[in-house]
Amino acid sequence: MTAQPTTLKILTAVTVLMLAAATLMVILYAPLEAVMGQVQKVFYFHVASGWTGMLGFFVAFVAGIVYLITHKRIWDIVGVAGVEIGLVFMLICIITGSIWARPIWNTWWTWDPRLTTATIMELVYAAYLMLRQGVEDPDRRARFGAVYAIIGFLSVPLTFFSIRIFRTIHPVVIGGGDSDATGSFDMTAKMLQTFMFSLATFSVLFVTLLWHRIRMGKFADQLEQLKMKLLA
Repeated sequence: MTAQPTTLKILTAVTVLMLAAATLMVILYAPLEAVMGQVQKVFYFHVASGWTGMLGFFVAFVAGIVYLITHKRIWDIVGVAGVEIGLVFMLICIITGSIWARPIWNTWWTWDPRLTTATIMELVYAAYLMLRQGVEDPDRRARFGAVYAIIGFLSVPLTFFSIRIFRTIHPVVIGGGDSDATGSFDMTAKMLQTFMFSLATFSVLFVTLLWHRIRMGKFADQLEQLKMKLLA
């Protein structure tokens, strides 16, 4: 096992500091929203988690295309890493969304277009991991995974634009949305600064986690190849 690169160590430390700073900004710096109160502070992590989840699925989409062109195993590893990270952060997004929805919508869950499409997207990529588990041959597994990641990515723009296409009660953070959206609010300068810093922090967190996961994937791939040689 190769030693962890110094750059990755520094990036990990920077990520931890940024997460701490973002948390302090949310708690202490961002003002309390007049109508929603404390629960509005979930917004900063809710949106950032959703952004990170979709970023993971986008990475898997690009990795799938590159793998089909080059057939290099590294891109299969990148694709799996993107999906796994995306699944975790989209689950966080859904959970924090429910926490936010309870006092605002008076329910933990409603089959709103955004919630429905987000859930479908989560299930689509969970099925991606199940598909991979059912294929033993590494090359076939990588090929099927790449095609699935490309097709499955259709659920990502559908989820993102759902609150702009369909009638919904989910607020739109950027741009216009449905006039019936419940829970929308205007951000003050401090709120916007906190929001942008949270997005930046979660983006750096994504890069850090992706790098770590790719390293783990390389080790797992080497181990699998050794097992196949021993069984051959």
